[in-house]
Order: sequence, then C-alpha cells, then structure tokens
Amino acid sequence: MRLVYVAHSIESCWNHGNAHFLRGILAELQARGNDVTALAPAESWSLDNLLRDHGEAGLGAYRAAYPGLRARNYRNADDLVSAIDAADLVIVHEWTDPWVVAAIGRARRAGGRFRLLFHDTHHRAMSDPEAIRRFDLQDFDGVLAFGAALAAVYQQWGWDRRVFVWHEAADTRLFRPPAAEVSREGLVWIGNWGDDERSEELEHFLLRPTRDAGLALDIHGVRYPDAALGKLAALGARYRGWLPNARAPEIFARHLATVHVPRRFYVQMLPGIPTIRVFEALACGIPLLSAPWEDAEHLFRPGQDYLVARDEGEMLRHMRAIRADAGLRAALAASGLETIRARHTCAHRVDELLAILAQLRMPEEAGA
Repeated sequence: MRLVYVAHSIESCWNHGNAHFLRGILAELQARGNDVTALAPAESWSLDNLLRDHGEAGLGAYRAAYPGLRARNYRNADDLVSAIDAADLVIVHEWTDPWVVAAIGRARRAGGRFRLLFHDTHHRAMSDPEAIRRFDLQDFDGVLAFGAALAAVYQQWGWDRRVFVWHEAADTRLFRPPAAEVSREGLVWIGNWGDDERSEELEHFLLRPTRDAGLALDIHGVRYPDAALGKLAALGARYRGWLPNARAPEIFARHLATVHVPRRFYVQMLPGIPTIRVFEALACGIPLLSAPWEDAEHLFRPGQDYLVARDEGEMLRHMRAIRADAGLRAALAASGLETIRARHTCAHRVDELLAILAQLRMPEEAGA
C-alpha cells in the first residue's frame, strides 16, 4: 500500500502530541512493507518553535528513534496533487489548513483513485464546531475519530457508518519498560501548560499533593507563562523545559510514578478519551495516578491499571501509598503494561485501520 499521511508535522512534537501516535503508526505500517510518506507544510508552527528554541539538535531524538520515516513538504496545491497522485490511501489530520483539505478533495473528485480519510484527534468538533465545519469533506470516504464521544458528533453531522472510532495507542517499539532498572525517585509530569484548560486541576491533583506527600516533582513541557512558572516554583516543582517525546521512556524510568491530569474538555464534553500520555506511561511500566475521568469505553481497568483520585485528598493518599509500597508500584506497573500489550499498541491500531479500509472496499493490494 502507498500511504500519504498529511500532518501538521511528523518531525516536531513541540506542543504537538499528535506526532507521538502518528510516528508509531507510520513506523508500524512501514515495518509491514508499506510505502509511507508524511506530508507536511513547508512552514509549521510546531517545527518552527522547536527549531527556534533548540535548533537542529532538537530533532536528534526523533531522527534516532525513527530513522526510516521521511517527511515531504508542500507549499501549494500543485505540491499536494503531485505528492498524492500515486497513493492508495490518503489520511488528512484535523490540524491542517482548510485550503489543503479542499485541494485534496478536489484531486479526489477529479479522478483520484485513492481512498481518503479525515483523522480527528481534538475536541474542536465540540468546543468550536464551526472550525471543523470549515473543512470541505464532501469527497472524503470516512472519518477516523479518536473516541466514541467524538464519533457521535460526526454521526450527528450525517457521517453515520462512515465514521470509525480509532483510539490513539503506544508505540511499544519505543515505549517499553527499561531493560535494566535504575534508581527511581519522585514523580514526573510530562505535559504542556497550554491555554489554562487544566490549570486548577494541575494545582489540585499534581502540585499541592506532591508537595504535601514530600515527593520531588519534575515537570517537562512548553507554553508555561511566567505566572505558571512562579506557581511551580512556589510549590516546589522543578521545571525542566521541553522534552523530546522520544526521550520520555528514559525519563519515566527514573521516577516512581507519573500523573494523568486530563484537560477539562475531555472530562466534561468528550468522556472516554485519554491523553496519549496514558498509553505511553503504562507501556513504559511506570505506575500512573489519575485525576478523575470517565473511561466510558472501558479501555483500561481503573484501580488496577492505574489509581484514580476523586479529589485532592485522595490523590495525596495515593501518592503516599506509592512512595511507601513497592508491591503496589510493581502491581500497577505490571497490570498497566499487560493492558497496553493486549489492546493498545500501534500494531493493534494498524490492524484496525486495515479492517476499516476493508469495509471501505480498499483495493486488494492495500490490505496486503
């Protein structure tokens, strides 16, 4: 199969969590003998910020982890049409300019023989539906939605049986327990401050209970305003700056546990959709503590794969238990890893994608 995936960036994960899953999916497809190309704009906000802050060295971890992936850039509609002309399958990510979506749709309408899918991994369909309605999707064969709650929105918009739930997952070639255990201490949180979508939750479920439990806390991420950095310092957290996602496994391996603090939209409007970090952390065998969220699709086993805290006090109790009980840490790590390996790897998602393509009557060679 010749696949072209149109993404904001495959090279940069600077405030771009979608790159995590896409790298794993494309690498898995490539390992199965498919011809894979990532197509990205010549100028992308995420990559521009990464290069501004870290230069070419900021791409080193990605290139070392995914030496076989290649990215091709486009500047105009002619570039796009040229890149997808021989494709069997084209997938377009939601973080793409509307003119790009329209140009690819026109190419399909003009006789393109490729299957065409739209991949949505964000809450905008609920929080800013007009932003999604700007996309001209009339020539698309289907929508890949990263949770059932999001798929329901597209069903309401008339996609019916042409919208498919396609959750994110861990790339277990990269995200796995350490080959040899090293000394672990404190907690780690890897995430971006963003637009105050969870600032209160971070204080209640991460910063204060970690301080009160007497645990060290390392925080990695970007887009932390001065006020947020001041809050971290006041509560004893150590801000480490941006972390290339390909280095996350080695950071997880040095800490006792990590914490999941979902953004408000996913708790209130799109239940059942965890962040990619949940999959990655469990795949690395690090115990996970979570702020409240509803696992509406039964992806995991709450209380067994990870511990859920209903409030700040319960999170503090969980943290104290994690610090004191090596058996608890081992049990959580083993259970979470078991669930990932059984259900939530990029290999599982590629199998699901191929099944979706079969439903859409993909050409026979594409399922090979």
